[in-house]
Amino acid sequence: MHTLICGSMAYDTIMVFQDQFKKHILPEQIHILNVAFLVPEMRREFGGCAGNIAYNLKLLGGSPLIMATVGDDFGPYATRLERLGLPQQHIRHVPDSFTGQAFITTDLDDNQITAFHPGAMGFSEQNRVGEAEGVTLGIVSPDGRNGMLQHAREFHEAGIPFVFDPGQGMPMFGGEDLLNFVEQADYVTVNDYEAKLLQDKTGKTIAELAQRTRAFIVTMGAQGSLIHADGKEITIPPAPPVKVLDPTGCGDAYRAGLLHGIQQGWDWDTTGRLASLLGAVKIASRGGQNHKPTREDLAGLFKKHFGYSIQL
Repeated sequence: MHTLICGSMAYDTIMVFQDQFKKHILPEQIHILNVAFLVPEMRREFGGCAGNIAYNLKLLGGSPLIMATVGDDFGPYATRLERLGLPQQHIRHVPDSFTGQAFITTDLDDNQITAFHPGAMGFSEQNRVGEAEGVTLGIVSPDGRNGMLQHAREFHEAGIPFVFDPGQGMPMFGGEDLLNFVEQADYVTVNDYEAKLLQDKTGKTIAELAQRTRAFIVTMGAQGSLIHADGKEITIPPAPPVKVLDPTGCGDAYRAGLLHGIQQGWDWDTTGRLASLLGAVKIASRGGQNHKPTREDLAGLFKKHFGYSIQL
């Protein structure tokens, strides 16, 4: 019972600006913007939506399969995946390319400026959903444009339920494409900003979009999340983090919780709370894949915060 995770694999170079961007960007001069930020703190992390989601799903005891395209520099990441016990048979090497690269500068208010080089992601359509065996659930997360379109279509045609997670890939698509994604998907998950953008692009309200899916999930950061399912709006409270250190990868952690709950057949209240908990655990550590709770830890935190037990 595998979960196929279609999306990006990337290296995240994260830099911290020890001030606030707003003090150094003049709104009246934005047309001639030319700024430089001194970033004495820098680190390189393993990331990408598919990598982060798979990492978190593995923590929960799930069985993720990553489907992605990577470049010549993927060696250190491949070694890491082997150490973590994450299969690599659907990770395709594209010669003469880089693995996706994100360059993220964060200020003291947790605002981020990101530059992203897609590299091998531009060849994601070389992978096909039908190549993976034993898949009972999938997710189409940010990746190359053609790959996202193709993988959504292949999940739908194969009758495999999947989550559509447009994320930062949404600007690549027009309203008609996005409506097709929603029609094909069983579940849609977006943050509150992406929800507004999706409504603008499609001309549909969240209520109208939710009617086309089994569940339409909107995350709202520290305010929790809303799950539109079965004609109801289910409010999911946030799980309080131990500390707020780094938001990178929190959305991916949340999505891993959704996938696990769906695979287990849990109700949306429990599924959403597990997703919220994963996001809170992640935000207390730097990078997208450096938190290391055990399943016992997560089960204990779940009961502490939400008042009832789950079996992980």
